[in-house]
Amino acid sequence: MANAEEVKRSVTLNAKKFVNIIIILLVVIIIASGIYVVQAENVGVILRFGKYTKTTMPGLHLKIPLIDKVYQVAVERQLKEEFGFRTLKAGVTSQYSRNYGSESVMLTGDLNVVVVEWIIQYRIEDPYKYLFRVRNATPTLRDMSEAIMREVVGDRTLNEILTVGRLEITQKVEQKLQNLCNEYENGIRMKQVVLQNINPPDAVKGSFNEVNQAQQDREKIINQARSEYNRVIPKAKGQAEQTIQEAEGYASVRINGAFGDIARFNAVFKEYEKAPDITRQRIYLETLGEVLPKLEKKYIIDETGSGVLPLLNLDK
Repeated sequence: MANAEEVKRSVTLNAKKFVNIIIILLVVIIIASGIYVVQAENVGVILRFGKYTKTTMPGLHLKIPLIDKVYQVAVERQLKEEFGFRTLKAGVTSQYSRNYGSESVMLTGDLNVVVVEWIIQYRIEDPYKYLFRVRNATPTLRDMSEAIMREVVGDRTLNEILTVGRLEITQKVEQKLQNLCNEYENGIRMKQVVLQNINPPDAVKGSFNEVNQAQQDREKIINQARSEYNRVIPKAKGQAEQTIQEAEGYASVRINGAFGDIARFNAVFKEYEKAPDITRQRIYLETLGEVLPKLEKKYIIDETGSGVLPLLNLDK
């Protein structure tokens, strides 16, 4: 009987020890569950009985065990979403998957089909709004981005999208997407929208390349014609201007010469009127002075003279 009582007492003591150990372990677990660490790029959003209480900064913090619930949100990290493709492996030779045509095939304003791949980069500005103002904030943001991109692409021609309109498209999408985020109060701040590849669907890529090549050839010929025009037309205009200036100069010389001749003639005529005989004789003598030096032989005879023939050499 004594042995049975000792055994019973020993079992009771062991049971009490086991219960005490269990209680101590539970207390330690409960206390440990009241300690949490917020990572460097995150903040902690605390809910108490399902109601928002506060936001804690990075570091070691305490909470009420089994009552408080902590959500960590990356507010210092720039996040991104990819559309039309996914990055499988980033690096020097990145690998991508492009089996996402349903979100990237779009219709342009001139009724052409185009495959648009783009990236949005954003940050979580308000963790409370991001968690609780919009349900499934990230999928909702993707739907918003896709809808806005389709709207902006649908307002432009294919040529605009492929050439000069890329920058305008990214700016327009970023602005519209930020306005929609503000309206939904999802706590997201847009940082950048980047257009990646813009191509026609594979089924029509050959025909599209031919059309594109024809457009490039047309632009090339137009540029060559403009270059030739810019080379020939200014030269012709310069020659025409030169000819006009030469003609105007020649006309000025002739007109001024004529005016000079008129003035000289008038001066001579005035002198002639003063003494006609003397002036006539002077003009006669001046004329002879210009003519006679040009003659080889000169014969001076009297008006009443006769027998001129012997003086002339008729053998020649």
